[in-house]
Amino acid sequence: MIEIQQFTFGPLQENTYLLINGKRECIIIDPGCYFQDERKELLQYIQTEQLNVTRLLNTHCHFDHIFGNKLVSETYRLKPEFHEKEQVVMDNSQAVGAMYNLPFDPSPMPGRYIVEGEKIAFGSHELDVLFTPGHSPGSISFYCADQQFVIGGDVLFYQSIGRTDLPGGNHATLLNSIREKLFVLPDETRVFPGHGPATTIGFEKKYNPFLI
Repeated sequence: MIEIQQFTFGPLQENTYLLINGKRECIIIDPGCYFQDERKELLQYIQTEQLNVTRLLNTHCHFDHIFGNKLVSETYRLKPEFHEKEQVVMDNSQAVGAMYNLPFDPSPMPGRYIVEGEKIAFGSHELDVLFTPGHSPGSISFYCADQQFVIGGDVLFYQSIGRTDLPGGNHATLLNSIREKLFVLPDETRVFPGHGPATTIGFEKKYNPFLI
C-alpha cells in the first residue's frame, strides 16, 4: 500500500504530497514549503517517520510548487524531475516570484526530464505519467492504477479547473487534457490536486461546472 501524506504550504496554500511505500521509501511531489516553520515541519516529519526519500517530482514548475525544491534537493541529494516543456517555466520562476514579492531559493536544474507514458517504479507499485498540459505547457499527472489515485497538480480541482491565463496556459488544451487523460480513468479514482480538497473522477464528471 502507498500512504499519501499531504501538507498545505506557502502563501498560495499549495498541496505538497509525500508518497510512502511499505519499505518506508518516499517520493516528494511538488514541495511548496515557503516559510521556515513549514520547511522544519517537512524535514521533521521525514526524520520522525524514518523515511528514505528516493525522488523529487514536480507536476509543473510554477513557483508555488517548487519553493522547496532546493531544500529537498540539498537535504536528500536528489535532483528534481519534471517534463522538458516546464524548463522555461522554471527558468522564469524567480522573476515571477519577485513580481508577487515572494523571493525564494532557485530550484536546482533537473536531474532528468520525465516523458509522457513513462512508468515510475515505486516498490511494488507503479506511477503512470500522464501528459496533461493546459495550465502550464508541460504539466504532468502521476496515476497509480492499482490504488486508483492521481496526483494532478493544478489541472483538475474540486468543482474547478486550473487557471489558464498564465504564460504557456491554454484553456482549450486544459479541457482536452482533462477529458482525454483524466476522465478516462475509473470513476472511483481519487484526485489529489495542487490546491484545495481531494475529489474523485466520477464526482467531477457529474458536477464540475467547467466540464458539464
